[in-house]
Amino acid sequence: MSTLYMVRKGDTPLRICLRCGITLEALLAANPTVNISPYLMPGQHLFIPECTTAMYTVQAHDSWQSISWRLGISELLLKEANESIQQCELVPGQCISLDYAVRPSDWRARAEYGPNELEQDVRYVQRAFPGIVHVESIGKSVLGKDIYAIRMGEGPRRVHVNGAVHANEWLTSSLLMQFVEDYARYLQSGLRWGKWDARLASEHTSIWFVPMVNPDGVELVQEGVSGQHSWEHSIVKWNEEDRRFDRWKANIRGVDLNDQFPAHWEEERVRRGVYEPSAMNYSGEAPLSEPEACALYRLAEEKEFTMALSFHSQGKEIYWNYRDYEPPEAEVWAKRLARVSGYRAVKLTGSDAGFKDWFIQHYRKPAFTIEIGYGINPLPLSQFGSIYHEVCAILKESLLPE
Repeated sequence: MSTLYMVRKGDTPLRICLRCGITLEALLAANPTVNISPYLMPGQHLFIPECTTAMYTVQAHDSWQSISWRLGISELLLKEANESIQQCELVPGQCISLDYAVRPSDWRARAEYGPNELEQDVRYVQRAFPGIVHVESIGKSVLGKDIYAIRMGEGPRRVHVNGAVHANEWLTSSLLMQFVEDYARYLQSGLRWGKWDARLASEHTSIWFVPMVNPDGVELVQEGVSGQHSWEHSIVKWNEEDRRFDRWKANIRGVDLNDQFPAHWEEERVRRGVYEPSAMNYSGEAPLSEPEACALYRLAEEKEFTMALSFHSQGKEIYWNYRDYEPPEAEVWAKRLARVSGYRAVKLTGSDAGFKDWFIQHYRKPAFTIEIGYGINPLPLSQFGSIYHEVCAILKESLLPE
């Protein structure tokens, strides 16, 4: 038995499999004549193999919010899975469906993590950890998507962390959000995270995460373009007429956001030799011409961070210097982060205009570009677990006293 499913905007094979509780192999076997590569198209029909329905029995005093929290499932998705009863008062003994109600940790580790997933995730952590997780929008992308900042901790020392500056490095976003949830859980429970004291870290350091700097670019890499995308013609041209976007690093205007900062920008532009929009390496018409780069710039100016970490992929390396502007403690910190993660601390030359470069030059404070994992971007989800241990170690270390 199977059911007919019509593809919606934002669907990918992995996202459909996750919501429907099936494997990718089962989806492909049920649709042997359907082309699902490189991207699914809205309106396309797929057969979904039948799977066992997961159910939850309502207990006394349950609410949608408490069930969502207990099961670690987004309240929004839980209600969508029970559309016929979501407006009714829950009754003890009532059965509600858990189909399509996926845990945020599953979204992060088992399917493409894009701006819509981040939007749901942000709402989830806000509701689940009131008073611990504080969220604000620090700006909008070219296409009007919110660029979220998440603050945790109350300490006087301030650390900034960002991810998905490059579109095809979106795995950094899901890894950072997994840390946000795990850190919040330990703060809420008061328990130690292994040997690490979350409460002590929170009292010492405030941390600001910007998990997805480039939401438009991430969406493009994961979903491609259709006839309804307002930038389709230009984007395909900039991508050398290729309709696959695995190699795309830029924002939706074809500007590399990590070449956008006022740190020897002109020299970087000449070194790159790219003078028009492209999938990568185009520095734009001027520093901070793109709203996503401006959002990071303004946040750093406002908060006066003590340290900054920008997560990229790949290579398992930590870049810690910039033209000798870095303070003496930068190398010490780099070696600390390398020791706990197994990454290599690298003194880098021949690169300018990145966020880390500007932060070091402007503030004379430690900043790091951290290249997670090994492989070809986007890194495979099969690496999520092992990379998370490394990212977790780096972030825990960065929150400790100097």
